[in-house]
Amino acid sequence: MPEVILRCRLCGATYPPEHRYVCEECFGPLEAVVALPKDPETLRSRIQQGPPSLWRYRDLLPVETPRAGLHTGWTPLKKAERLGQALGLRNLYIKDDTVNHPTLSFKDRVVSVALSKAVEFGIDTVACASTGNLATAVAAHAAALGLRAVVFVPADIEAQKLVGSRIFGATVVGVAGNYDQVNRLCMEIADEYGWGFVNVNLRPYYAEGSKTLAYEVAEQLGWRAPDAVVVPAASGALYTKIWKGFRELREIGLIEGPLPRMYGAQAAGCAPIAQAWMEGREVVHPVRPRTIAKSIAIGDPADGPFALRVTRESQGGWATASDEEILEGIRLLAETEGIFAETAGGTTIAALRKLAQQGAFDPEETVVVYITGNGYKTFEAVAQRAETPLVIAPSLEDFEVRVLPTLRESAPAVVG
Repeated sequence: MPEVILRCRLCGATYPPEHRYVCEECFGPLEAVVALPKDPETLRSRIQQGPPSLWRYRDLLPVETPRAGLHTGWTPLKKAERLGQALGLRNLYIKDDTVNHPTLSFKDRVVSVALSKAVEFGIDTVACASTGNLATAVAAHAAALGLRAVVFVPADIEAQKLVGSRIFGATVVGVAGNYDQVNRLCMEIADEYGWGFVNVNLRPYYAEGSKTLAYEVAEQLGWRAPDAVVVPAASGALYTKIWKGFRELREIGLIEGPLPRMYGAQAAGCAPIAQAWMEGREVVHPVRPRTIAKSIAIGDPADGPFALRVTRESQGGWATASDEEILEGIRLLAETEGIFAETAGGTTIAALRKLAQQGAFDPEETVVVYITGNGYKTFEAVAQRAETPLVIAPSLEDFEVRVLPTLRESAPAVVG
């Protein structure tokens, strides 16, 4: 296991890698800090000989023995030719976690790290506050490890997202409130019962799993960083940890040159970090979520101030998307690249589109957009936009009259 400490993100106080998440000195949040290897070539060789999963980077993760997610990660980095053509970007890539194993979202990464750590701590009941994807990931990985799982979600979450949690045997608790209220309840339960809440008292380890999205992109690009990335933001943890991942790779010597400009994407109906950035504030004011993008609808983001710091350091920016633009983003990605994203992905594509129109990217720059969840989980949100099927008589004449003209009008453009 690599050498690991816990460090306060506010005052810098350090602790052993124990089951704790709050600083005793200032009550600030703790994060796991892994002692980075000194020999980049040896590390590169170990990575490339490792499994096709996030655990190829085990030397950079705060876990003694990988126990969960042995097939999670190493998802495709796709050159987005048709989407790039539509947006005027010649080197656009999609990091596609819609196909992540086993539950089709990036949450499988963070849960793999958190539950591996939970086993090390001897925890037998794991839990989470979730807007859907995390609940399913916790339920699935807990089932594989033989752990009891209890997941807490807003009662109005999309029904499809909860089917998986139930199938995997978790106890699903709907709470009559928004995510922030669910999260506060979970903090009380964690303190009272000592369960392993992956995004509460296991959070210092859980959040480190997001770094693998930076590691994989750099390796898949031939050990180099992109010029810019676009990341969906809820709590802001994914955004800050992707930045941390790229920064660690440069510190080790696995990549060289500038780090990517970090752009964040939020739904206009829940955009506390983006609003703070656009208004030049260093303080993130809580908001009441009102958006179809429930998976990123966190009105009081824990990592908001740290995300703003990353934006300044990387010379990046933020963009927001209305519900209508989110649905159009889902459709645009599906029609150009054959990838069906959930509402968080629609938000990210809509933000990418706005940023491209604003001139945030040079047409020749390498830009990576992170798509973090599969659209098959959010049918309810997009069903209203699906076209009604054509119904014709069983005759060639009716086909030629009613279908062929439509096909001629919508003839696809061919790339290449």
